[in-house]
Amino acid sequence: MSILQTLAPVRVVGRDESDDKSDDFDSFTEWPDGTCECRRRVTCAMDDAWWKSSRHRDVAGNRHGSVTFPPARPEAVSGGRVDGDARRRRRRRPPTASRLKGPRKQKSFAYKLLKRGLAKSFSYKLLKRGLANLMSPTSTSGVAPPLVLDYSRSRCSNGSNPFWCSSDFLCRGDLLGDPPQGQNTKRDSGRKVQIENINAGKTIADVIRTCLGPQAMLKMLMDPMGGIVMTNDGNAILREITVQHPAAKSMIEIARTQDEEVGDGTTSVIVLAGEMLAIAEPFLGQNIHPTVIIREYRQALEDAVQLLNEKISIPIDMNDKDKLKEVIRSCIGTKYIGRWADLAVDIALDAVNTVTINENGRVEVDIKNYAKVEKIPGGSVEESKVLNGVMINKDVTHPKMRRYIENPRIVLLDCPLEYKKGESQTNIEIIGEQDFTKLLQLEEEHVQRQCADIIAMKPDVVFTEKGVSDLAQHYLVKAGITAIRRLRKTDNNRLARACGATIVNRTEELKESDVGTGAGRFEVKKIGDEYFTFITECKNPKACTILLRGASKDVLNEIERNLQDALHVARNLVLNPRLVAGGGAVEMAVSAALAARASHNTPYRAVATALEIIPRTLAQNCGANTIRTLTALRARHAAAGGVSCTAGIDGETGDIVDMAVKGIWEPLSVKLQVYKTAVETAILLLRIDDIVSGSKKKADKEPAGPAEMAAQE
Repeated sequence: MSILQTLAPVRVVGRDESDDKSDDFDSFTEWPDGTCECRRRVTCAMDDAWWKSSRHRDVAGNRHGSVTFPPARPEAVSGGRVDGDARRRRRRRPPTASRLKGPRKQKSFAYKLLKRGLAKSFSYKLLKRGLANLMSPTSTSGVAPPLVLDYSRSRCSNGSNPFWCSSDFLCRGDLLGDPPQGQNTKRDSGRKVQIENINAGKTIADVIRTCLGPQAMLKMLMDPMGGIVMTNDGNAILREITVQHPAAKSMIEIARTQDEEVGDGTTSVIVLAGEMLAIAEPFLGQNIHPTVIIREYRQALEDAVQLLNEKISIPIDMNDKDKLKEVIRSCIGTKYIGRWADLAVDIALDAVNTVTINENGRVEVDIKNYAKVEKIPGGSVEESKVLNGVMINKDVTHPKMRRYIENPRIVLLDCPLEYKKGESQTNIEIIGEQDFTKLLQLEEEHVQRQCADIIAMKPDVVFTEKGVSDLAQHYLVKAGITAIRRLRKTDNNRLARACGATIVNRTEELKESDVGTGAGRFEVKKIGDEYFTFITECKNPKACTILLRGASKDVLNEIERNLQDALHVARNLVLNPRLVAGGGAVEMAVSAALAARASHNTPYRAVATALEIIPRTLAQNCGANTIRTLTALRARHAAAGGVSCTAGIDGETGDIVDMAVKGIWEPLSVKLQVYKTAVETAILLLRIDDIVSGSKKKADKEPAGPAEMAAQE
């Protein structure tokens, strides 16, 4: 039972359809002993016994109307005429607000409610507050203003204090609180959402469409802090763009996924995903259900993957260096580093071959951790190279230590060479002055013991990730040992792989087998204004450093992005040595094969049409006649009569050439990932039919963010 119903009568205004003519009034008064529940069907379900006895319903047979809490007197509602049943009910009515005066009675009534279990869903505090609200002297009569329930809108209000009313909630006046959706919540549903998602995907694809192919244009992006990025890499561009639409954020996410998974094809996957969404729009306009479109998309994707694996791709011999170089060169030919293609190809192949580990048939190529790119501004790009070892941006800790050592013995540590400090604030109570001297002596003995353990191994160089105290430096210099401190964890791991050493956590545990002897030379050089430590000429290094030189930081950053793509392409070839033709040839071959299997004007056929966006974009970006070039290319593939045709578009001139003759190839793993990611993203966005977005209300004088300040400038 609701509190409000317990305290006050309920006036239900409805139409009298009973056969009894003794009562000739349309409005009546009743004291319900059940709960009043508001339903979305605009129904007020009162106590069944009361409805049966009063026989009052509306024209449609529904029990509904407007309910008022609480009226002043029953006689005021019925115009002073009250039948016998109403008189009897008045005698046993519950206490009203006017009869509940004084804190003692108010508390006792709330206590009774709690005792009876009538207010189990309330806390005592809410109950007390609700009673206080009802008894507030807001009118001259001392009775609270009526609280009106309007069932036509399924919403209740008393003017200034609205509250939510639905099939899942009881009408409890202002005790119920705010509605489930806030005032700033926005909801879109149906066809409008699907069209918006498609438009968002097309917009993102249009942003980077000009970044595809050898004649790709660069984008200059300025971040809120004033930094500049110049690139044509799809992932790097989308990473710097801020969007609000959730579908556009999903499109940006797939570029990042593509970059992490295979390292290349980030622009292609965005362009293809945008086209997959665009071709679904006509089918939605024909009232074809999205599930039907999705089913055919999935079938087309499965058939395309099967065609690529079984009929279109060709294997590659990993010992054929020239063929490998062709594949990597075709990858970086579309990028800024393309003018130094031969140098970049050699760097990528050398680095991947260095970090590749083949153990018992398991192939591991960890570029991220063991092929570090170090960028040093200055010099020319031609001076870039792969070091046969590791380079670290560190100098020796003591000026007297040696800076050049042939065939060094290297010890790697993960512990500090200084006295042990407390984890938190440490208090020591000293009684006599000799205690402080003893304390210092204990610290010195600890450092001396550590240095003695190291010197016993007779190393030439010691690397540690932590600090080296002055006392430790003194002992190590006396022993002719060079020390370098505060290495990064990743640098230490690369050193261990390069020289064969083992990282030790405590000097007491040092053994002869932990000492690295695989390095041929230790050397500290000054390049520009900084000192760099080189550990080179390693016998069998499984880690390397790629040293990049260039005119400026912006140039170096772009070269690094391009080189990462080349490294990933070489890695993909090692893991999955199969190739497909580039220049849009494989898209046209798959498109022709899928079109031959599909009937006219179906989503399956539309997927085949969407694949042609790659050669079409290549033709657009190099200034060729798109319609004429694409028609000729389609005719060339139809004349070949199979999936073995390798005719594609030369991205430099826009002519149709045989990609196998020109030597433009792409790894199969990149193409498979592009198709899977693009189609799955289109399916995901087509499944969405409802977007509920909640936005925070901004304060009047909220300070502008960095992006807004940059825009104002």
